[in-house]
Amino acid sequence: MEEEKLLGKSIGYPETYCPAILVAVPRHINRKIYQIEQPTGLFCGYDIWHCYEASFLTAQGLPVSGILKLVYPANSEFLVESKSLKLYLGSFQMYRLGNTVEESISIFCKKVSEDLEKLLQTSVGINFYSSCPENLPFDFSDYEILENLPGTDSCIFTDYQEKITLLKEKEIKTASEIKVGSHLLKSNCKITRQPDWGSIYIHIKAPILPDRFSLLKYIVSLRDENHFHEEICEMVFKRLTDFFHPEILSVSCLYTRRGGIDICPVRANHPPYLPLSLPCPDILTQREFRQ
Repeated sequence: MEEEKLLGKSIGYPETYCPAILVAVPRHINRKIYQIEQPTGLFCGYDIWHCYEASFLTAQGLPVSGILKLVYPANSEFLVESKSLKLYLGSFQMYRLGNTVEESISIFCKKVSEDLEKLLQTSVGINFYSSCPENLPFDFSDYEILENLPGTDSCIFTDYQEKITLLKEKEIKTASEIKVGSHLLKSNCKITRQPDWGSIYIHIKAPILPDRFSLLKYIVSLRDENHFHEEICEMVFKRLTDFFHPEILSVSCLYTRRGGIDICPVRANHPPYLPLSLPCPDILTQREFRQ
């Protein structure tokens, strides 16, 4: 498989700019497992990447460093494999670009955008931040954190591989909506089995809502699953759709950084329910406390 080309192997950074090292991973392989046969009919969304080790040189040899934010749609046929992106961005570290910092940033963003759009065959939004703006927005400040609910300490957790039967309906069956999240999201890399840590946010409106404790148990059951970040997000989305038939559903997974990169996939059944700021490349949002 293409995703095994670099993951789990000792590979040094290319010595100069190297777009050939980028690897595209087909999305359809994992989607088949969860019967996501027509993804555009099920959800819309984006994959948001924050690359904290983006750096290059001006023509005069002055280093320029900052945060690169990448955004591309979930309806693309491919996603970019994370280690290949890390090595690709690292190939710029001694690469000389424009005569000024501003010109160098412009050339860098243009090259990265062109290379990724060619690889992924889709549009890619991109922005480079050489400093951190003030008053960063955060899309999930009004979400209730499940593990902070009274009584969580007395709950028994025994399942650490995805188990849909953990989801239970709320006893009072009235159409309503909830916005809940958890900082207990954890899964493993599909290839290397390295741990991936994160936070998950769920906005759901349905005739029957999930019991909050059962939803937390389900999130915890992802702890020993072996999937890419995007696949975890879509798996949860599909399970909640099948179980609760929601009018509104949004699932956002904000993973912590590994190798200088964090990946934040977001999915919703309709565009208005996507996070407002996170999918915008020209808006740098507040990070989770572990990012």
